[in-house]
Amino acid sequence: MRGSELKQMGYPEGNTTTLALNLVGKACESGWDVDDVRDVLEKLVEEPGEYAEHEIFGELAEAIGERVLFRERDEPAPWKQWGSDLDPAAIGQLENACRLPVSVAGALMPDAHRGYGLPIGGVLATEGAVIPYAVGVDIACRMKMTVFDAPPSALEHDKEHLSKIIEDETRFGIGAYFDKPHDHEVMDRDWGVSPVTRRLKEKARYQLGSSGSGNHFAEWGVLTLADDALGVKKGQYLALLTHSGSRGVGASVANHYSKLAREWHPELPKELQHLAWLELDSELGQEYWAAMSLMGEYAAANHAVMHREIVEALGAEVVADVENHHNFAWKEEHDGREVVVHRKGATPAGKGVLGVIPGSMAEPGFVVRGKGEATSLESAAHGAGRVMSRRQAKREISWKDVQAELDASGVTLLSADLDEAPDVYKDIESVMSHQDDLVEIVARFDPKIVKMAPPGEPPED
Repeated sequence: MRGSELKQMGYPEGNTTTLALNLVGKACESGWDVDDVRDVLEKLVEEPGEYAEHEIFGELAEAIGERVLFRERDEPAPWKQWGSDLDPAAIGQLENACRLPVSVAGALMPDAHRGYGLPIGGVLATEGAVIPYAVGVDIACRMKMTVFDAPPSALEHDKEHLSKIIEDETRFGIGAYFDKPHDHEVMDRDWGVSPVTRRLKEKARYQLGSSGSGNHFAEWGVLTLADDALGVKKGQYLALLTHSGSRGVGASVANHYSKLAREWHPELPKELQHLAWLELDSELGQEYWAAMSLMGEYAAANHAVMHREIVEALGAEVVADVENHHNFAWKEEHDGREVVVHRKGATPAGKGVLGVIPGSMAEPGFVVRGKGEATSLESAAHGAGRVMSRRQAKREISWKDVQAELDASGVTLLSADLDEAPDVYKDIESVMSHQDDLVEIVARFDPKIVKMAPPGEPPED
């Protein structure tokens, strides 16, 4: 008898299958007929309690009895999508997520594409549980914009100076850090809330104020205000926009607790394993929640430091700022019940809430105000959304083509890789048109000087 046959009977892979095979060998050595063994095993997996005192298979019955069987919802949790040309793989991932017994509702944003477990652009509300991979690997990845009391003409006559400021005051790439760490009160928080944060505190200290690879960026650009939504007069201003998250420590937190969640839920079928959850009232669930919350503070501090140093180097007055994060889980009330809303690559869009939705390095981004749409779980897209894999981009796109697009948009690129070329993203105007019931546009940001991780860096988003 082989493990594949046991799997067909319903035995879970791993230690239980190993135990079963060992006991099958013991039974056969004792003179059991193989057909009799098979008959017992088929009945045991269905009714383990009946075999608890069995002389040979009692131990297996005990192990099976302790195993929690996967029971999905009688009907999938309700969900809604925005956009008509979404990645079928992303749709399938959200459909799977809505099968979970802890799921309450879902939504799929118009920038959605495949992710791990929950798709990028996926929103999922659960009850009494948090899903590490539905939060995401780069926990609390954020957008932050600072608006200066300076005209956009600075982008022309001070281009070299602005470029040097970004180069000097930021760091990009896997493992990027500062030789002399920046100060911020976040490092005085309790980093002992989990073994991961405790172990990586010093790494986090030296990475504070830096960005990873993948789609992280720092951009100087022109902000065009249609009204006085940000507390300043309508018009055009010099602005700085950054996209970064919780760096290496955030990724380590995500991977550590996702692994533990999968071990906690071995009953999940293969297609749902990356959606393994932690109960919030469990010690492990509380530990992850504390670590995730700390990573939220750290990601915010990361941007605060970056903007603080750039503002000081520029020496201009700040007149407004906007920031929001994604890749996080929030405790919120929807339809009169408290739920945990996971927004993986999705922007909070509660009524009146401001946020930033970027395009690509050659397309505009937008400052938006949320409309509080209930069926989207008060969420919106977090960007343009990929239409091309990183590998495909490097195979099919040339720097010559990229440069032509950048020249047409008047963009100076300091560094980036081909997998972040404009053509790997959806048209941001189309994405915005598919969510006009979720947010209203209050300002437009056109990037002009762009800094991303240099070529050769593996993605960290």
